[in-house]
Amino acid sequence: MPVLDPHPRFILVETSHPGNVGAVARAMKVMGFADLVLVRPRHADVLSQEETVAMASGAADVLTRARIVDRVEDALEGVQHLCATAMTPRDFGPPTVAPRAFFEALGRGAWPPPEAAGPGTGVGHGHADLRRDMGAPRLGFLLGSERYGLSNGDVYRAHVCLSIPTHPDYGSLNLAQAAQLLAYEYRQALGGFEVVGRTTPTQWADAAAVSAVLQHWQQVLLAVGFLDPQAPKKLMPRLQQLLNRTPLAQEEVHLLRGIARAIERAANGAGPHGVREPQAAPGAPEITARTTLD
Repeated sequence: MPVLDPHPRFILVETSHPGNVGAVARAMKVMGFADLVLVRPRHADVLSQEETVAMASGAADVLTRARIVDRVEDALEGVQHLCATAMTPRDFGPPTVAPRAFFEALGRGAWPPPEAAGPGTGVGHGHADLRRDMGAPRLGFLLGSERYGLSNGDVYRAHVCLSIPTHPDYGSLNLAQAAQLLAYEYRQALGGFEVVGRTTPTQWADAAAVSAVLQHWQQVLLAVGFLDPQAPKKLMPRLQQLLNRTPLAQEEVHLLRGIARAIERAANGAGPHGVREPQAAPGAPEITARTTLD
C-alpha cells in the first residue's frame, strides 16, 4: 500500500503581496509542513519584510528555510508529482480534481484512474500497478500570483490540476486561503492530528455525593415550607429522578449545596455572609424602597 509524501513542497509563483507569503508560511506550519519555495516574487527581500514576518505569526522558521528561485524549473527539483491550482478553464491540460478525492486516490495508488489512460498520454492501465511498486512520489503544490494565477505553461507542467470546490457563483479564494485548504486536506489524508482537549477532565460525582445533595435540599425545602412532611407525596423521588438524568460533576455538587446553604441562611434571617440581619423593633415602621424615595 503506497503512502503519501509527508513533506510536500509549496511553490508560490510571482507572489506580489508580502502578507500572503507570511500567511502561507503560517498555513503550512499549522499543518506540519515546512518546504516553501518562491519563484520570482515581486520583492526580492519578501522573506524578511515586516509584513511577511507579522503575517507568519510564529512561522518565522518556515520563512528562514524558504528559498527564492528565478525559474519554476528550479523549484521543481526533486518533485515527482506536481499539482497545479487554477480556476480558469483551459482547452486542454491535466485532469481537474478536488483535492480530497485526489489525495485519497493518490494514497491508494489509484491515480491516475484507468479512464485517464489513452493514446499519446503515456499512461497505461498498468500505471496504477507501477505506482504501487514505486511508493509515494515527492509532491509539489504550484500556486500562482494573486492577480493572474498560473500561466498556461505552468499548468501544463502539472500532472493534475486541483480545484477547491466553492459556490458556483463565487469561487475567488485568497492565495493564503487556498494554501491553507490544500494543507489541511493533505494533512487529513496523511492521518491528521489528534484533537487535544483544552479543559481538565471532569470529576464526576458518585451516588453518595448526589444522595447528600438530595438530603441537604430536603432539609432546605422543609425549612422554607415548600415540602410538607405530613404529605411529601413524590417530591423527593422526582428530584432524585431529575438528578439521575443529569450526571453531576463534583463542582456542580458543591454549587448545589452552596445554594442550599444560602437558602438556609436566608430562611433563618441571616445575611448572605451568615450575619443575622437586625430585626426591626416592635411597632417600628417598615422601611421600603418607596418610603426611602418619598
